[in-house]
Amino acid sequence: MNNLRNSVRLIGNLGMDPEVKEVGNNKKIAKFSLATREVYKNEDGEKVTETQWHNLVAWGNQATLAEKYLKKGNEIAIEGKLTGRSYNDKEGVKRYITEIVVHEILMIGSKKD
Repeated sequence: MNNLRNSVRLIGNLGMDPEVKEVGNNKKIAKFSLATREVYKNEDGEKVTETQWHNLVAWGNQATLAEKYLKKGNEIAIEGKLTGRSYNDKEGVKRYITEIVVHEILMIGSKKD
C-alpha cells in the first residue's frame, strides 16, 4: 500500500514537444505538458468538455525516451508522483508550481507517419 500514498496515473495528449536539458553529470531532464479531458452532461443536459493541463517532469531514462519518441499531440499514459515547489520570478515574487514526476511512460495512441 505504500506505493499508493502519492501515486498519479493519467492518460492524455501532449500539449508540447518535450523540452530536454542536460544537468549535472550527463543527467537529462524533460519537461512537458499533458492535457486530460472529461466529457459530461450538465444540469441542462448539454454536453460539456473540460480540459485539465498537467506539468510533467521526467528524469534519466524516461527523459531520454521522451526526447526520442514523444511529440506534441501524442496520446500517452503516465505514472508518477505529485510534487510541489516554489521559486522567485524576475520581479522577486514567490511562485508555486505543482508537477508530476514521471516514473513510467506508455505510448498508447496510434503511430503517425
